[in-house]
Amino acid sequence: MLNFPRILAGLVLSAFIGGVAYQRKSLSASGWLGAIITGTLIFGFGGWTWGLTLITFFITSSALSHFRQAQKQRLAGEKFEKGGRRDLWQALANGGAGALLALLYGISNEPLALVFCFGGVMATVTADTWATELGVLSPTPPRMITSGRRVEPGTSGGVTLYGLAASLAGAALIGVTMVLLFRIERGVWVPLLLPAAALSGLAGSITDSLIGATIQVMYRSTAGNETERRTDKAGQMLPQFRGWRWMNNDMVNLISSLVGGLIAIGIGALAGR
Repeated sequence: MLNFPRILAGLVLSAFIGGVAYQRKSLSASGWLGAIITGTLIFGFGGWTWGLTLITFFITSSALSHFRQAQKQRLAGEKFEKGGRRDLWQALANGGAGALLALLYGISNEPLALVFCFGGVMATVTADTWATELGVLSPTPPRMITSGRRVEPGTSGGVTLYGLAASLAGAALIGVTMVLLFRIERGVWVPLLLPAAALSGLAGSITDSLIGATIQVMYRSTAGNETERRTDKAGQMLPQFRGWRWMNNDMVNLISSLVGGLIAIGIGALAGR
């Protein structure tokens, strides 16, 4: 049954928060649209626990994107596919799966399994974003997750203890948020959401690194370095270096978030939830 007041609240809140993010240059215009789409669906069909969990991800990730931004840009800015302003495709890659889950949750009998899945999806995108934003600041060089060789900061597939710790912290935050909000909204304690989110988020983030180290598409910059960017500053196409052409950063984020969601469902199922 559609809850039109809640859908309207989701629309207003997502438009307002997206507008603030746009003014702060955390979102592009298309990213603002993506935030409205995903936010409205997640609030409207999932409820306040789902919607406020999305806001937790968005606010913390936006704040971290501005943390020591100049230093991160200097260290690894040229390696990332996009800048600090998230666009429509990034918004959908990070929130699209959650929006679809919310829609399924709202039109079905609100199964708890979908709550776990949503927790795993949001924990993964949070873990991955925190790892990216904080891991690049590690005082020790990252190592490729597949081979252990040292690589430059920002290299896809490179991991650090800083990044792994940030992944776990971000995922755990989503777990704590969902446990508390579900209790407030539904009057039910589901403490298993915390370890499920923490473990699935960390696993999803590691999946992201594994894909980044193997089949994510990479290009060779004009300086001869590996980069996620398809074009140089002049807009000229760069030669492909490795990976599958369609496996860009947005696709990697989407796949890894789905992996996190499935792991969370598995943890819930093993515990009999």
